[in-house]
Amino acid sequence: MPGFTQAIRNLLMDLEDTGCVVRIRFLIRDRDGKYPALIDEILGGARIATILTGVRVPRMNAIMERWVKTLRGELLDRTLIWNEAHLRRALREYERHYNEHRTHRSLAAAAPLRSRHQPLGPDRIERLAVLRRDRLGGVLHEYRHAA
Repeated sequence: MPGFTQAIRNLLMDLEDTGCVVRIRFLIRDRDGKYPALIDEILGGARIATILTGVRVPRMNAIMERWVKTLRGELLDRTLIWNEAHLRRALREYERHYNEHRTHRSLAAAAPLRSRHQPLGPDRIERLAVLRRDRLGGVLHEYRHAA
């Protein structure tokens, strides 16, 4: 493992040169035995806390990779990010959209923080009006029934 440990040290030195170490506070990693305790010590010396993934949660990585793929496809590939503040605002807005409005196949087309819609009766379909709300300058669209 000396090569891996040296690579971590080199990475930290590169980050220090750019001034990024101040902003990096956590490293999330799995519980694989390939990470020696020395790596945690090196990161701890740079004030980067190592957070281990859950015990016996083999799908955690797959779930996060799927979320990052969705984030990238729906937001980051369509947006020019100007700076860190703009990225934070965009991520907050996307998270709100993802949890409160975006439909999820596994939740029967409901959003995680919103109850499932009731089917419309024939009398409401005749006078159906839909309102569209644009988020992030039109990158994301949200639709709802007008009252």
